[in-house]
Amino acid sequence: MAILDSKGRLFGKINLLDLGAALVILLVIFGIFVFPGTSGSVAQVGAKTVPIEVDLIVRGLNVRDPQQLFDNGLKKGGKINVIIRNQPYGEIEIKSVQQLPRTINIPQPDGTVKELPDPKTNNYSTDMLLTLEGKAQRTESGLVLGSSKVKIGMPFELEGFNYNFNATVIDIRFEK
Repeated sequence: MAILDSKGRLFGKINLLDLGAALVILLVIFGIFVFPGTSGSVAQVGAKTVPIEVDLIVRGLNVRDPQQLFDNGLKKGGKINVIIRNQPYGEIEIKSVQQLPRTINIPQPDGTVKELPDPKTNNYSTDMLLTLEGKAQRTESGLVLGSSKVKIGMPFELEGFNYNFNATVIDIRFEK
């Protein structure tokens, strides 16, 4: 009896292609259960959870009545949904909201420039400074909220009951 017959069977009973497929499947299963790799996200490995405060600036938010935002949850002690780099983080607490005055620069006859309140009454643009507080993972490469790193200059998408707008991170404070 030959080891390999004319149909490609080993000892006339087992097809070589079937044997090869079965070995590949067994190796994959072995690899998954014996060497599963790292579990969890890379950001959480060796990370320490610390309380953080993130300052955000909102420039030129077009809204007729900013008070309606404050009445619907955009206020101290409220919660806001945060999306960082198209990755939903979830709700985070608002520590403070400060509406910034709209000003314009006026050149003076002596060459200096004064910053004065904007006299326009039909200006539907608002600037705000928000401070959010929560807990983040502190890693060697920075702070991580959810699965996204938080750095100065990053855009945050903020969503609430009747609003959805972008803000930019201008400061991050955390325990060292």
